[in-house]
Amino acid sequence: MFVLMKTKSLLHILPAVVFAGQVSSAQDSQEPEHGRVGKVLFVLTSHAKLGETDQATGYHLSEVSHPYQVVVDAGFEVDFASPMGSKPPVDGLNLDDPVNATFWNDPSIQKKLNNTQTIASVNSADYDAIYFAGGHGTMWDFPSNPNIGKVTAAIYEAGGVVAAVCHGLAALVDVKLSDGTYLVAGKEISVFTNEEEIAVQKENIVPFLLADRLVEQGAKHMPVNNFKKQVVVSFLGSVPAI
Repeated sequence: MFVLMKTKSLLHILPAVVFAGQVSSAQDSQEPEHGRVGKVLFVLTSHAKLGETDQATGYHLSEVSHPYQVVVDAGFEVDFASPMGSKPPVDGLNLDDPVNATFWNDPSIQKKLNNTQTIASVNSADYDAIYFAGGHGTMWDFPSNPNIGKVTAAIYEAGGVVAAVCHGLAALVDVKLSDGTYLVAGKEISVFTNEEEIAVQKENIVPFLLADRLVEQGAKHMPVNNFKKQVVVSFLGSVPAI
């Protein structure tokens, strides 16, 4: 379900653009400075192969196209990044979905997708929020990525929003804050469950079970029945009433 709130606060917009699960965390409510267009960084996987199999993977298109539409319609700019830069591999290329089709057939978006910046080159100060799209490829190049960890912690500790959906939460594995604690510690999350991984027959392909790893690092997993929608928002500090 896609819901666009009337306010332009990212704390209201990002949690509403979710498929299977999302965590959104912020130290304070982050609004763009007066006269400045807010910017959100979408991070996509660069990994194109499912483990040792010959199966293709990548970022899941609808987990990029639908949030993109909501965020852009709310007046924010979106940039794209990936671990390796350039053109990331796509999965779930369903152009019968009209939102997917509009996104995919937009030349300006294709130009950005074909030339994503490397996460290592990102200046975290340029962004009000960071969003990690899912797709199984994330399980190989998002976890324990030092550049992802650096940018994510910097945006969070500057009062920005950290958001992710489905396997995009792999980006939060091993992310630590400046005090040495895990970003996810003590926070409620919703993530692709062990049962869902078994249902899609990838529990023995992925390098680890994502829900278990995040729980090991202190996250409070809030699962629902397989493939049902779930939104979890975790805040630290004062947040205006929704």
